[in-house]
Amino acid sequence: MKVAIASDHGGLTIRKEIISLLEEMNISYIDLGCECSTSVDYPDFAIPVAEKVIKGEVSRGILICGTGIGMSIAANKVKGIRCALVHDTFSAKATREHNDTNILAMGERIIGAGLARDIAKIWLETPFDGGRHENRLNKIKTYEQFNNAKDKA
Repeated sequence: MKVAIASDHGGLTIRKEIISLLEEMNISYIDLGCECSTSVDYPDFAIPVAEKVIKGEVSRGILICGTGIGMSIAANKVKGIRCALVHDTFSAKATREHNDTNILAMGERIIGAGLARDIAKIWLETPFDGGRHENRLNKIKTYEQFNNAKDKA
């Protein structure tokens, strides 16, 4: 597994904590920033992570901003991305088992570093259940394909 990780100015502390976790878990990663505490625009970090996931350059992505909301909205604009905003361990597990999410978003102003580590660890270790959930994801993929074809017409 290889993970792309990024944050805006509001997620620096948790991003560094999650990088430490990735290193402890011997998971390869690409750190796409940011490195400043001054205000930056979250789409500039979320979209490159999402594109790396879709292109297959990485298996998954992790995004952190102040609330996680902006990052998740931006990432989900990229076709094929299933980014979940998660602030508890139950949802971290469920979003992998049921939704096969490929990007995790968290908010540093919502949760602390310890909980963020727990969420990321569970999310990274939990496999997709498939089964009845596969049918649901296929409906989303069909919708994306249909709308993409309609937009090109």
